[in-house]
Formats: sequence, structure tokens, C-alpha cells
Amino acid sequence: MSTSTARDAPGDTPPPAQRGTGRRRGAPQRRSRSSGSRAAAAPTGPVTLTGRGGIVVVFGTAVLCGLLSRWLDLPLLAGGGFAVGCVLAALATRPADLLTLAVSPPLVFFLATLTTVIVTTVGQGSLPRGVTVGLLTALAAAAPWLFLGTLLVLLITLPRGLPANVRELRDKLAGVRLFEQEENENPVRWDESPASPAGRGRHGRAD
Repeated sequence: MSTSTARDAPGDTPPPAQRGTGRRRGAPQRRSRSSGSRAAAAPTGPVTLTGRGGIVVVFGTAVLCGLLSRWLDLPLLAGGGFAVGCVLAALATRPADLLTLAVSPPLVFFLATLTTVIVTTVGQGSLPRGVTVGLLTALAAAAPWLFLGTLLVLLITLPRGLPANVRELRDKLAGVRLFEQEENENPVRWDESPASPAGRGRHGRAD
């Protein structure tokens, strides 16, 4: 391009190199703003567990304390650990999954006790006999802790939304029953009333 053409160009139009640098300079600012808005929108609330996560907490705590109680010869540690796990899970589980957690303590207690007995009985003679005797003995000794843990879960989850979960489950069951009743009914219905247009057409054809 000649010097005369460069002089005749409007002064308010920046050269291509300057325009490119302007865009490059503005890009980091936009990125920094977007990253700052994402950081501000990030949730900072307490950690919540799903129903399965709460069950894992109860199971893990019960197994760990059960093993320690057998190795350290502290029988109360197994039941106390199960109760502590129930309290932690009831406080940390999200309200939508409280019903799943509320019905799980008996099964979780049995599985945790069975796991503890199997681990501590391996290598000590007959495994089936040792597991059976050890399981019955552990369940009989820790039965009060099972009732205590279940009661604590109910007391903590009731004000956190457990009745709403029960009502939601009842509504779902009622909807399923209503849907099954509608499916069992005859899907073909003939309306032969004289007032309906279909009825009039059929009567006219018969005449």
C-alpha cells in the first residue's frame, strides 16, 4: 500500500495490529470475570449424604468399632460405634432420602455384625460353627444398642422431613394402585346413548 493511501485513511480507524492487541487484552478480563462469578456461585453449604451414603457410614462405623471391640476386648465399643454411626448418618443424610435411612438400621446392624464375626473367626477352627456361635452371641449382647440406634435415627429424622417422605411414598403407592385398576378395566367402551352423534348415526343407518 502506498504512503498516500495510508495518509488518506481515516484517523479514527486503528491499524489491524492495534485492533488485534485490543482484543487480546480484553480476553483475559472477560475470563477473569467469568471465573470470579463461577467461584462466587459455588455452593459452600454443609456436606450432605444420599440414602446409600448414610447406610455406608453406619455400616463402616459399626464394622470398625466391632473389630476394635473384639481386638481390644471392649464389648461396649461395638454397640456404641453403631449408635454413633446412626446419629452421624441421620444428621448428614439429605431430607429426600431419610426414609431409606430410617428403615435400614436393623439390616445394617446384622450385616456389620456378621462381617465382624467372619473377620475375627477366620483361622480359628471350624469357620461355620465359629461364625454361627459368634453371631448369635454378638446379636444377643448388642441387641439394646440396635434398638437405641434405630430410635435415635427416628428421633433425628422426624423433624428433618421423614413424615413428608412417608406421605410421598403413600401417594405413589396410591397412584400405582389406581393405574392398575384403570388397566384392569375394559378399555373399549360403547356409548349407545341417543344424544351422542355416534348413536344417532348408527340408529339412522339401521333405519
